[in-house]
Amino acid sequence: MYAIIEVGGKQYTVEKDQLIKVEKQAGNKGDDLSLEKVLLVSSDDKLEIGKPYIKNAAVLAEVVTQTQGPKVISFKYRRRKSSHSRNGHRQELTELKIKDIKLS
Repeated sequence: MYAIIEVGGKQYTVEKDQLIKVEKQAGNKGDDLSLEKVLLVSSDDKLEIGKPYIKNAAVLAEVVTQTQGPKVISFKYRRRKSSHSRNGHRQELTELKIKDIKLS
């Protein structure tokens, strides 16, 4: 059984006991989250597709860690102008472990 969910404006295909990294979500290590924006659920014999979301469907997840992604450098340079800028950014991430996919 798998599901397609929307978290932080992005879509993820998830299965039970899978680890995923998503944009930062509220919660501490060990907290449980219920992800309500379920777009699709597929089991062995049937497929449920939402318009755009499935009512009464949820994916239960546990917060494993709050981390940061890799550093990304943004460098702007203007030729012959003695002007340049260098900025770095690290996206804050939440690592989730999918516990269960509920469809009622």
